[in-house]
Amino acid sequence: MTRVVRLADVEVPVAPLPTADVVRGAPAAGSVALATVGEAEVGVWRMTVGVARDVEVDEAFVVLAGRATIRLGDDESIDVSAGDLVTLRAGERTEWTVHEDLTKVYVA
Repeated sequence: MTRVVRLADVEVPVAPLPTADVVRGAPAAGSVALATVGEAEVGVWRMTVGVARDVEVDEAFVVLAGRATIRLGDDESIDVSAGDLVTLRAGERTEWTVHEDLTKVYVA
């Protein structure tokens, strides 16, 4: 088991998102699982500039780089950038507007 992972060295390959999920632009995304803690997966996720919809899982994440606005349902938007800790609930419908390529480390 690897105890230390240099997040700056983790390469996260991205692929275009499904057309049905894309609102604007040509965003791509991808993730790399790094570890399991109990039942939770820990990994790194990346999305390029654009706007896309998603349905969330229970997750906490820390933004490592980039900027985005996440619209939660129809009534709340949050702006996130490097250093922010965010929690999402399973089943939440979100819309991600990525202003600068976003990289996050997640626990889900």
